[in-house]
Order: sequence, then C-alpha cells, then structure tokens
Amino acid sequence: MDLATGAMGSLLLKLGQLLTVEYKLQTGVKEDVEYLKRELENMYAALRKVGGVPRDQLDEQVKLWANEVRDLSFIMEDIVDKFLVRVEGAEPAIKPHELKKLMKKMGNLFSKSKTRHEILDEIKDIKLRVMEAADRRDRYRVHDVVANPASVTTIDPRLLALYKDQKELVGIDDSLNELTKKMSDGDFDASKQLKILTIFGFGGLGKTTLAKAVYDKLKAQFDCNAFVPVGRNPSVKKVLNDILLEIDGQKYLELDERQLINKLKGLLENKRYLIVIDDIWDKKTWELVKTTLVCNNCGSRIITTTRILEVATTASEVYKLQPLSPSLSKDLFHRRLSCGAKEWPNHLPAEVYNKILHKCGGVPLAIITIASLLVGKPVEFWSKVYTSIGFGHEENEDVENTRKILLFSYYDLPCHLKTCLLYMSIYPEDHVIEKDSLIWKWVAEGFIHEEPGVGLFEIGERYFNELVNKSMIMPVERNQYSGIITGCRVHDIMLDMICLLSKEENFVTVLDSNEQYANSHCNARRLAVQHIVQPLASTSTLQARSLNAMCNAEMLPSLSCFEVLRVLALEGPSGSHNPNHLEHVGKLVHLRHLKLGSIGISELPKEIGHLKFLLVLDLGENSISELPESIGRLSQLKYLNICKTDIEVPCWIGDLTSLEELCLCVVDEDSNFVTELGKLTELRKLR
Repeated sequence: MDLATGAMGSLLLKLGQLLTVEYKLQTGVKEDVEYLKRELENMYAALRKVGGVPRDQLDEQVKLWANEVRDLSFIMEDIVDKFLVRVEGAEPAIKPHELKKLMKKMGNLFSKSKTRHEILDEIKDIKLRVMEAADRRDRYRVHDVVANPASVTTIDPRLLALYKDQKELVGIDDSLNELTKKMSDGDFDASKQLKILTIFGFGGLGKTTLAKAVYDKLKAQFDCNAFVPVGRNPSVKKVLNDILLEIDGQKYLELDERQLINKLKGLLENKRYLIVIDDIWDKKTWELVKTTLVCNNCGSRIITTTRILEVATTASEVYKLQPLSPSLSKDLFHRRLSCGAKEWPNHLPAEVYNKILHKCGGVPLAIITIASLLVGKPVEFWSKVYTSIGFGHEENEDVENTRKILLFSYYDLPCHLKTCLLYMSIYPEDHVIEKDSLIWKWVAEGFIHEEPGVGLFEIGERYFNELVNKSMIMPVERNQYSGIITGCRVHDIMLDMICLLSKEENFVTVLDSNEQYANSHCNARRLAVQHIVQPLASTSTLQARSLNAMCNAEMLPSLSCFEVLRVLALEGPSGSHNPNHLEHVGKLVHLRHLKLGSIGISELPKEIGHLKFLLVLDLGENSISELPESIGRLSQLKYLNICKTDIEVPCWIGDLTSLEELCLCVVDEDSNFVTELGKLTELRKLR
C-alpha cells in the first residue's frame, strides 16, 4: 500500500485470496469479485501515474477522481478484512467446556452465514461505485496523465561521514570563531556576568548546527552544560526536566513546574554553566525558562536559537545567521554531490548547477537536498530539475524556494517512500524517532510488501536507509561517531512540508490544538494526538487505521469507537493511562501493532489473545508482573518487548514461532528457556 494508491495494493492481494476455493463464494458473487479485481488493477495503474505528478500540476477533476478511488480502496479493504476475520473467527483465550464448545460452534455457523450475506451485499453495492468511478476515469482521460518515474538509487554508506565531517562544517568556521569570541571576550568583571546570545535566522540555515559546534567547543570550560531542543507547542515541564537530566543525570517526573524551577535554581546557584536552548518559537515560553537560569556572576553562558524575531530581541546579543556565500554554497553542493571528494567532476554542467545554487539562496538544507537528488543522475536531468523548481514571489523568497526544492525532491521519491516519509507526520517537532519502532509501524500499516527471500523488517530498513540517503531525514547515532544509526529526526522545514501534504491527502490527521481538532478526527484514517487540552468526543471513528497518542488517556475516546484499527501506540506521559483504557482492546481484531509506553498499567487483559493478526507487542516501561497465557496464541507475532518489566520468561514462549525479535529483562536460570528458544527458528535479534 502507498499514499498514491490508498489500500489498492493490499486490496488486490486480498481479492485474489477471496477467489480461492477455500471461501466457496456463490457464483454471482464470485463474478462480482473477479470484475472488481480486473477493474481495480486498471485503476491501480492509473493511480500510480497520478501519484508521480506534483499535486498542484494535476487537473482538479483528476484529483477528485484519485481521492474518490483511494477512499473506495479503503472502504473495500475494510469490507474484505471484516469478511476474512469473521468467517475465519478469532480463537477464544480459554478453551470452554465441550458442551459450550459445541453450542458456540453451532452459533458460529449461523453467524458466519449471516456475515457472508451481509458482506457480500456490501460487495455488490461497492461494485456499482467502482463502475461509476471507472466511467469517470475514462471521461477524464486519467490514463493520459504524464508521470515522472523515480529512478532507483542505491544506499550511500558514506553519507553519515559527510554529515559529521563536511556538511556540519562547511561555511560555519567564521561564525564559529566569532561566536566563540563573543562568549569569551570582555574584561575580567564583565566576563563573570551571565551572557545570553541568540542565533537568529529562518529555517534551514543551520542555526542548530552552529549552536552545537559552539557548544562542543566551549563546554569543557564549564562546570555543567546542557543542550535542549524546545520546538513548537512545548511543554515547559519537559524542557525543565530535559535540562535537569543533562545537568543532574535524572528527571523529576513527580515534581510540578514550580518545584522543578526551584530544583534547577538550587543546582545552578554556584556553578559556571553553559546551556543551549534550541529552536524557541514562543516568547512567553522563553521568558519562563529564562527565569529558572540563575544569574550568579560565575561566568555562565546561555545560547538560544530561534526563527522568531520577537524571541531573538529578548537576548542581550543577537547573531543573525546569514545564508552561505556563493563559493561556500558551491563547496557544500559539490561535496555532497561527490560524497566528500575534494576534486570537482569536470563533466558536470556548470551553468545549470550555478543556476540551481542561485535558487537555493545559500540555505544549507536546500543545497544538501537538491544535491542528494542529483547524485548519479544524467546531465539532462539537471535542467529538468532547475525548470521544475519554480520561482517564489512570497515575502521570504528563500524560504519559498526551499519549500519548492523539497517538494520536487519529494515527488522524485518512489510511491512507497513517499508513504513512509509522510507517515512521519505522526511525530511532533524535534522528536527523536526510533528506527526499529518506525519500521515496525510501517510493517503493521501495510506499507511494506513481501519480497522473495527477504523479511519485512529488512525491506523496511532499506526504505529507511534510502530516505536517509536522499537527505529527507537526518540520521541519529547511538553514540557520537559510533556509526550505528538507531533513529532519525525530521528537519523543521521537511516536517512542515510533509504535514501539509499529509493533511491535503487526508493521510494523517494531527491533533495538536483546540482549533484543529474540534470536528476533524471523526473522518481520520490515521490519528496522531499530540498536544490537546480538551478530551476528544467518543464518536465512532470507523475509518481510523492507526491511533498514535502522546497525550493523557483521559483525552482519548474509548477503544470501542475503533473498528478497523491496525496500529495502537499509547505513548503519553508516564503514568498518564489507566488499565480501564485497555478494556476493549480484545475487540480490535484487525490490530497489528500494540505499543504501551510508560502508561502505568500493571496487567494485560487476557482478551489480548484474540488479536490473531498482531505482529508487534511492546509493553514499554510498565510494572506488569505476569503475561496472560493467551499471548501464546499469537502465532503471527514478530516482535515482543518485555525488557522493561520484571516478568520471567513464560514457559510457552516457544509457541510464538513467528518471532523475529525478542527483548527480555529476566531469565530464570532454572527455567527451560534455552529449550523454548530453540523453537523460535525465525528469531534474528535477542536482547
């Protein structure tokens, strides 16, 4: 499945499954399914063409048709899934008495027959809608849409070294030296006073990169230091805890804001500190954080970065970061293009790349992005890129051109990578996205299709590397210079772009303010709940396929409101949920991914064994003492994380024969763990 085609890819596979002898469809219904399969294959091809063309270049009628067919594909997949789940039936968690078992079997026979009639009637209804959509496809000549097929690229293993050794250093030497001097200069008495310096400039200029370079150069001269990102819609409590974590090595989740301020003041009172507060958007937030930082005449220094002038002017000194000069832009561009090589390839079209660099406006993010797009591409492709970038006439022309460059790079991605990239709009700004967790969500959402001899996770890892290679996401290493990538970040400009695209396509609905979520969540396909202060109405969200919540449980609708949920990730603040919120989890029979962050639960409902399609079960940092035996029935489970609890390895762990990853905390020396482990022949990672 991908963004351009909705659920079409997986739907065609399931329609083929329905046509097998196993389901014994009535003759008329079988003919309907065969017709749908044939017609949808043609629509699938047309949708892929449409997906290769920038949305603003499509005819309005074509856009309406594409939206309609994508919606139809989701509705049809839900119908087919309901049929497959209800006819096959879910295994009960506990085997009943034989008499009850017989009665249940008789009831199931009636229920299955009724289910077949209900769902097959729906198939007949959907056939009429598909016929109408097919007529409109021919009327609008959708097949004549010209697409720009993305060429295949290979993973560039040297890109991580480029991030460290070239990209972060090109063009910042003069600024680095100047800021270092500003942070050190002055007479003896003045040098002991607290200095606050703000690095100001629009997104993509490299404010964070410069601040980090200054921080790394100076931090050894101070008693304690911290580098903390803020971003939009910040939690002041989280910012204060992040500062405390870097200074004191621990968080104080039980304290309120007033207590955190007092704690931080006490720690900094007699210390010379260096603190960087990165990416401040709101003056009020900054003023509150600033009051916690002690002015103690110990020679302390504070550096902030912001793109908001009102915030910048509150500092004692402002450093306005300028775009790169033409010569430095060229240096950065050709380093990325030649992967760090010192020599400049002579065969490349100098005239065109000069024009492209001029359009980049000296913005490092734009330069890196466009150079990544051109790596390995033929010379004739360069002119096409320049023509397609367009000319911005907005108030800030550089920002507008950068956005257009990013959009062009986005449309050059294959359909499956577009989908995977836009899915990252579920995460808030400045969030460190864990690579493995992200890939398993892609798998559960159905974005990754099987390839012969290759596991789904390995395919997802390849997708991740391709997005890094194309500079669409920024890799995060386990330790500095370790070379082991464990996650990623999405640059602010990129996140703005993908959130806008995601909203236009109704791909992800992000709820992060009262104004946005008042009535928008009922028709959401994927719901990302971030910063909200009022509970969502318990309205049936029949279409929702995923719920990613970083808020308190009290803000969320009951799980009974969701019928076709595939991904459920409850990652709110520690202790923000309660066991009752999982009350209906056993009814989410379509669920593939269940992640329970630090939500403060102590037991799992035994009905969890009903989730026969579950692929991922992540218990997070919870005080669960025992796993229900019904989990042993989850024959498709590929990932099980119980490493943050004190649960001993259950005796039935060997029944989970599809497991690929197993994370544990406690192993009893006297248990038969090794014997059970030997049954897990698909296991590739054990922690």
